[in-house]
Amino acid sequence: MSWLWFHKLGSPKYFYALSKRFATPVFYSGLVCSVLALAWGLGFAPSDYQQGDSYRIMYIHVPAAMLAQSCYLAMGIAGLVFLVWQMKMAAVFIQAVAPIGALMALLALVTGSIWGKPTWGTWWVWDARLTSVLLLWILYMGVIALQNSLEEKTLANKAAAVLSLVGLINLPIIKYSVEWWNTLHQPASLSLIEKPTMPMEMWLPLVISILGMYLFVAGLTLWRMQTQVLLNEHKASWVKQEVLSNGV
Repeated sequence: MSWLWFHKLGSPKYFYALSKRFATPVFYSGLVCSVLALAWGLGFAPSDYQQGDSYRIMYIHVPAAMLAQSCYLAMGIAGLVFLVWQMKMAAVFIQAVAPIGALMALLALVTGSIWGKPTWGTWWVWDARLTSVLLLWILYMGVIALQNSLEEKTLANKAAAVLSLVGLINLPIIKYSVEWWNTLHQPASLSLIEKPTMPMEMWLPLVISILGMYLFVAGLTLWRMQTQVLLNEHKASWVKQEVLSNGV
């Protein structure tokens, strides 16, 4: 198996050219899916027999919670790649996706609290699931702070990579917290190995919402990485040609 593609992705010039082809269609595909799913879930899906209409925030909460974890998992992998192979694009990825992941974690916390008020009778409880997601948000903020506060860029990237890697230990705690401890939080709404407990009219817009949010975040991340590449490589001749060709 050739690893040429892997090493090519480590080249800022190659990555920039490749990502320009995919960022826009991926972003707008995600936007269309998200709008469709939210319109379906919020306006046309049937009410839940126990929670009434309050469950509808699930169409925002579940994708946000999944993305918060997925973004950090990707950051941890990128951190390992940077520490082992010293690939510049891995550090660029961490810098691009960390604010997005932090926003997803915060959105999951806020929507979870809104959902929890009518369901549990309280905005917040210090149970394992909520506390571990709060810790995830703090880890994101730590990575962002490290990459932006240290003047030595190489040291900042290494520190952010280490924290991204170490913080992965929190992900299985988030996932299995409802099984390991007695928590108010319900089990996962969807499972890859089990039949959905909701009718199709409820879970199908959720699946579309999840797909849409993943595509939306992927496109946004690619755009942020492109911007960071241009800033990092501004002295390179190919960047100057790119800027001139776009009339900037």
